Amino acid sequence: MPEFVDILPYLMLASLAILIFSGLPVAVLLAGLGVGFCLIGIALGEMPWIALLNVPLRIYGSINGSLIYPTVPMLLFMGMALEKSGIARDLLLCLQHLLGRVPAGMAIAVTFLGILLAPTAGVVGASVATLALIALPTMLEQGYRPALASGVVAAAGTLGLILPPAIMLFFLAGKLGVSIGHMFLATMWPAAILVALYLFYYMLAAWRSPPKALHESVGSDWSHGWTSWQWLGFYVRGLVLPAGLIFLVLGSIIFAWATPPQSGAVGAAGGILLMLLNGRLTWPLFREVVEGTALMTAMVFFVVLAANVFSYPFRFFSGDEVVSGMLQGLALGDWGMLLTIIGIIFVLGFFIDWIEITIITLPLFLPVLSDLDFAAHAGDNMGTALWMATLIALTLQTSFLTPPFGFALFFLKGAAPPQVKITDIYWGILPIVGAQLTVIALVMSFPRLAQWLPAQVFE
Repeated sequence: MPEFVDILPYLMLASLAILIFSGLPVAVLLAGLGVGFCLIGIALGEMPWIALLNVPLRIYGSINGSLIYPTVPMLLFMGMALEKSGIARDLLLCLQHLLGRVPAGMAIAVTFLGILLAPTAGVVGASVATLALIALPTMLEQGYRPALASGVVAAAGTLGLILPPAIMLFFLAGKLGVSIGHMFLATMWPAAILVALYLFYYMLAAWRSPPKALHESVGSDWSHGWTSWQWLGFYVRGLVLPAGLIFLVLGSIIFAWATPPQSGAVGAAGGILLMLLNGRLTWPLFREVVEGTALMTAMVFFVVLAANVFSYPFRFFSGDEVVSGMLQGLALGDWGMLLTIIGIIFVLGFFIDWIEITIITLPLFLPVLSDLDFAAHAGDNMGTALWMATLIALTLQTSFLTPPFGFALFFLKGAAPPQVKITDIYWGILPIVGAQLTVIALVMSFPRLAQWLPAQVFE
């Protein structure tokens, strides 16, 4: 039945598109479809029984020798340790005190907290909800309008997706064939511009409509009567050591002082050390950190492994050629094709997390992306790959924030106090999305924004 075999790739894509809204775990869905269509191929006589043995071999091959798999759990452990031990809240208090007299000081402090907690951004919803629980009530108490406070928290909660050592950057680097160090540096200039736009907007908003309780934020009861030595110890434990740990992990990967797994091990050990120095290393808390890390790691890697199961019959039935042929049949040219793929990724970000998009969807587009000719605009193949990876990272971050479907906003609403309405969140996020689109347009027009820093460090 060659005619029916020819439509199997279309059936696989259609089944995935429909069933992904069924509420089933994505990993279970992917693995089930993969095995199911293998059995269909065997029943039709188009796939030999022995081919099923290639499924575990593909899974092992995707793990063996990869630097991602031993690194990610340790970075997640570091982020979990900082979050669940309360060190993240200490960070916010330190930054709040430092910036207490600055217009929109609390908003700026929350933004910096999002930057420092990049390793916790393994899952968008979790990072946004966590930051909402830590910062949003305090901002509202200090007189910030619900719309502005919501925009600040949503923006800070997704910054970790594009800032090293964010977990998503590891996977994007692997899929686009660029080194992790290059990928880390490529996002830093665009992220710096984005943060600058955020902070300009926050200070302008605070100047036009000052938070009513801003003058009460400095010298609050928790620090009343502290000596200089107590302040020094608080800043060292709450700001200098966590920031130093994150920069140590980041620098050791970028400058190749250590392999990524070794850097991740330093981060995990540093997380335990910080818990100890802060007097919070108890067995129940340590167990909670380990369990949280294990659950998040299992969720991420189960999707990765299940995607390999799904991709095996899809590629066996020439599904990658089907997708490539469909896109190339549009005859949109290089720029039209790139914008189409970016647009598809943007829309997918409304409904599914970056894990599924980078592991399932992006590989389908890679043959098309590799055939696009941007040598005159973005340089050689490596430079073009780095530029595209940065665009994809920024697009995903923007998608998670864009109303009405950006699902980071729904996690924010779930964690927000009752007085914060969904309309407040939508209005507050619009200037943030404007800043995001501005940076995407800049990076698309000027690839050197993504390429300059890696070139300075590695060449």
